[in-house]
Amino acid sequence: MITPRRLGFALATVFLAAGAHQVLSRSAPAEDGKPRILCIGAHPDDAESGAAGTAALWVAKGYHVKFVAVTNGDIGHWRDSGPELARRRKAEVAHGAKLIGYDFEILDNHDGELQPTIENRKAITRLIREWKADVVITHRPNDYHPDHRYTSVLVQDSAYMVTVPKFLPEVPALKDNPVFLYFSDRFQKPYPFEPDIAVGIDAVMDAKLEVLLGMVSQFYEGGVSGSPELLSTDPGYQKARWASLREQFTNRQLGVTALCRKSLEEWYGKDRAGAIRFAEAFEIGEYGRRPDKAEIKRLFPFY
Repeated sequence: MITPRRLGFALATVFLAAGAHQVLSRSAPAEDGKPRILCIGAHPDDAESGAAGTAALWVAKGYHVKFVAVTNGDIGHWRDSGPELARRRKAEVAHGAKLIGYDFEILDNHDGELQPTIENRKAITRLIREWKADVVITHRPNDYHPDHRYTSVLVQDSAYMVTVPKFLPEVPALKDNPVFLYFSDRFQKPYPFEPDIAVGIDAVMDAKLEVLLGMVSQFYEGGVSGSPELLSTDPGYQKARWASLREQFTNRQLGVTALCRKSLEEWYGKDRAGAIRFAEAFEIGEYGRRPDKAEIKRLFPFY
């Protein structure tokens, strides 16, 4: 049986063996003509929650995918904090990256303290330029968490600057502005999420679940809302806890599918869309390149 202790040890081993160079990696992938996707979340679980399924489909097509956490998650736990927790979160992200096959990077900003500074704007601009991104996905700016909101602001502020040669001149500016997208959410003000693009992820839903279930500190142990009771060593409790988490993630994804059912029908056709159980959805941002339907189908070659 998988226990938090055993899985935590396994994730630490993954990070030590393979994660460190990925965290520090900044180079762009090979010039092979395949699109480059950059998913930028505030914390080491946000991009995974919003796009791990689509990332798995992209990776299977040979697309280049990178997940970025703008903060290191070092206060997102009821017991642990500081460098120890940041190391755990890195190991968990490394596990998901290795499982699906995308690259990743975690920026060294403290959880809960992110600010839209010039330094951080340059860091995000650098990431987008060095990855030579065709698509950038992040949070919407109307979000409950300040780190989410400021991550969105930083990406939006960089959306123009990535093409300005004299801004951060040591990193070559992009000639073409990427397509900027938002992860799905259920916030209603000032306007609700609009699922412009929807992707069926039934074939990779199990892989997404394994990525999320591997984030033990964040989910199994309850993150900031956890308690010592969640660390019970009782086998029956642990089995029930894992099953409950899997059900929660499954229901959450079913909710996203319901949110984007009409968009699925637009992209897949009514018959194919009707057979899709799990989906991820994205809203086209107001900045960056405005893709037409043909370009969306090139970037999302699943339809």
